[in-house]
Amino acid sequence: MRNFFFVLFIFIIPFSISAQFPGMGGRPGTGGNGQNMNIGHFYGKIIDSKTSKAIEGVTVQLKGNKFDTVSKKMKEAILGTVITKSNGDFSFENLSPFGNFKLTLTSLGYKKLEQGISFGIKMPQGGMAGGNMQQMLGMVDKDLGNLKLEEDATNLGNVTVTSSSKSQFEMGIDRKIFNVDKNLMGSGQTATELMKNIPSLNVDIDGNVTMRNAAPTIFIDGRPTTITLDQIPADIIDKVELITNPSAKYDASGGNAGILNIVLKRNKKTGYNGGVRSGVDSRGKLNIGADMNLRQNKINFTGSGMFNERKSISEGITDRNNLLSTLSNVHNTTNSTSNGYFAFLRGGIDYFVDNRNTISVTANYNKGKFDNDQVQKVDSIIAGNYSSFSNIGTISTMNFKNIGAQLSYKHNFAKNGHNIATDYNYNKSDNSSESNINTQTFNKDGSVKSNAILQKGLGDGYTINHTFQLDYENPLTDDSKIEAGARGAIRDFNNILNQYRFSSTSNDYVLIPAISSKYKYIDQVYAAYSTYSFKVKKWSYQLGLRAESSTYTGTLLNASGADSATFKVDYPLSLFPSAFITYKLNDKQDYQINYSRRINRPNFFQLMPFPDYSDPQNINVGNPAIKPEFTNSLEFSWNNAYKKGANFLATAYFKYSTDLITRYIYRDKNSLIPGDSAYFNTYINANEAFTYGIELSNKSSLNKWWEMTVSLNLFNSKINANVPGQTNLTQEQLSWFGKVNNNFKVSKGFSIQLSGDYQAKTVLPASSGGGGRGGMGGGGMMFGGGPQTGSQGYNLPRYGVDLAFRKDFTWKKGRTANLTLSMNDIFRTQLFESYSSSSLFNQTSQRRRDPQILRLNFSYRFGKFDVSLFKRKNTKADQSGGMEMMQ
Repeated sequence: MRNFFFVLFIFIIPFSISAQFPGMGGRPGTGGNGQNMNIGHFYGKIIDSKTSKAIEGVTVQLKGNKFDTVSKKMKEAILGTVITKSNGDFSFENLSPFGNFKLTLTSLGYKKLEQGISFGIKMPQGGMAGGNMQQMLGMVDKDLGNLKLEEDATNLGNVTVTSSSKSQFEMGIDRKIFNVDKNLMGSGQTATELMKNIPSLNVDIDGNVTMRNAAPTIFIDGRPTTITLDQIPADIIDKVELITNPSAKYDASGGNAGILNIVLKRNKKTGYNGGVRSGVDSRGKLNIGADMNLRQNKINFTGSGMFNERKSISEGITDRNNLLSTLSNVHNTTNSTSNGYFAFLRGGIDYFVDNRNTISVTANYNKGKFDNDQVQKVDSIIAGNYSSFSNIGTISTMNFKNIGAQLSYKHNFAKNGHNIATDYNYNKSDNSSESNINTQTFNKDGSVKSNAILQKGLGDGYTINHTFQLDYENPLTDDSKIEAGARGAIRDFNNILNQYRFSSTSNDYVLIPAISSKYKYIDQVYAAYSTYSFKVKKWSYQLGLRAESSTYTGTLLNASGADSATFKVDYPLSLFPSAFITYKLNDKQDYQINYSRRINRPNFFQLMPFPDYSDPQNINVGNPAIKPEFTNSLEFSWNNAYKKGANFLATAYFKYSTDLITRYIYRDKNSLIPGDSAYFNTYINANEAFTYGIELSNKSSLNKWWEMTVSLNLFNSKINANVPGQTNLTQEQLSWFGKVNNNFKVSKGFSIQLSGDYQAKTVLPASSGGGGRGGMGGGGMMFGGGPQTGSQGYNLPRYGVDLAFRKDFTWKKGRTANLTLSMNDIFRTQLFESYSSSSLFNQTSQRRRDPQILRLNFSYRFGKFDVSLFKRKNTKADQSGGMEMMQ
């Protein structure tokens, strides 16, 4: 452990924080306390008008108005002179974004060329808030294109950049964006806890995230991942994007759920800056972290690391009535304690080859270990009479490791917005586990009924992801743009679980092949897409089409590791259209209607036709006849920025799914225990499923010291399924989910965050798209899969409240610090209860996990950097790890 801390602070590798918009005080051209407003940047390339080859040694002079201290007036002056490089590049920085300039080009053998240029900045209507600020900042970084001597210059364009003077909630054309880098409840915690404060997201007791009652596909920086949410430190997350109805540009996998994209912090400020942080919770568990950014010339290096100790305590009660010929009841109480840690390291290098070419390399390393001690007491009641009870003790250890890397390249053509980008992603997760189970059964009088049963399980597995992506963008005119791309994704999964039972004969553990499993699968998805965007007056359109095909091969392995059975499923080419139509009523209001078609392909566990006896009383078996489910989604939205610092969004949505993959339970013979029977879990395609509702979100500043974000989702879910051998099921439930987040600025540097949520009675969600934990790591589900909750049940209402206090400290020379004190579930009300039933049984369960944890965290930031942050190298050529999602 001591060695890890040493490596962490030596390695101190990356993270970014968004560029801060300089203060508005001071005269243009003055420095002092970061108040310099000279953030303009002109650049371009000089080429021969006939050969189009770059010209080296051209003298490029820039003239503009400058304040004359003698006459006290503005006069034209030479602001800078540069000589073009061998590739013809030139660049002028630290310019005032206002006013007019004159560019003069001279070179031996070429005609002198002069032209007027400007940034063209105008104060937008509605002030400087939100998107208007971003629009203005996008104009201070201008590519002049390829300037041809002896000929006219090419058209100039605007570049869009993102300011970090950002509100907590923003709207994109196809997503809602929540800036969470200042969220108080996330300090010192994981992404799982942070998601609890995001409107529209619901987080259950196990950290599984649902969006509109379905599990979204988890992305990190725009790409699928095998990292789970509870392996991502909340302190390194910049923003969370909810893509409820993805366009053709994104994977069609995911069924009736959308995409949850986690954007990590990434900084490219010239100079150096970084920070350290540490904290402790009321259970004595520590967390530390650090990040550093170095930027000089053509190289940008970022790195970060974090170590987080965790202790989790949970308790639960389950009552199950078996509706057999003889009625039996089982009462189960469970208490569990988990101790462990996870470590996170991430680093990246960006090489800015020139003004238009950037190469980026990023890598991450995660490692963790958790030890769990669980005690269960199971009471058995047969025909109304107390029969026996069992004490079950389980001690288990789980280790995980994740390694990821990405290589990215982006080229910007001379025309603004015209670019091509490609990247390769590699991600591997390894999991290993060991569990020891001791079961002792007693008669009702407490006497021993039978000898103790000792069991051991040894598991090992890995998941490897390879993703290749190519994206092309070309603005045909000022009001139209075409995008196209291709993607290949290959997932290689391998899992081994050996189950042993202690034998008194051999005085050792003996392998039980019938309940052990070894399997692997390879899933391949290949896709191509194209979108066309155009604008006609106040109407904006984006039309897209995606084509996907996939191949799935699953293999069972025998004891020696050789193939024993193989099944293969090919899904032919499918088309997935999407359409977004937006009407901009004025600068504050717009309306949008959008449509998309998506797919959810069954995973290995749902297809595997061989029983899995890992739990002899709840045996899982797949159904190779399962078909993919298709979902058609339609949304209508109204967005109204009705006043400064306020925003109201209303969305009505409808989703219709055919062949919904649903789990059901039946009872059959148990081949492990002759004469006994057991419950079997398998999968079918439900006839159809409907989900429709309305989602309301409002962010407003009630006054100077109180900011509130409120969201409400009122929805109805309906599932129709024909269950073999049972009554056809139709389950429908009207439900709602609400969340509120309050931020109070009590005094200078002191703030309070109070948040809460309420979930009404709702149908058990049908998971899709990789599960709420980001694909379950190395031992989890595949693309478009995930555990499917049966349609036979519902969750009972629950609510909870979180509270946090924060004190900020600021010094000169860019040094800041903050101290945060927070507590989750302050009233201990987060009790997760559910009810499920079938013709064979009915069951109620309740669980509680980690209420009222107090956390104290301290963060310190330092740095020295140039205030001219909005350079092309930081914007258009910025790969953001090669994972750009927003234009």
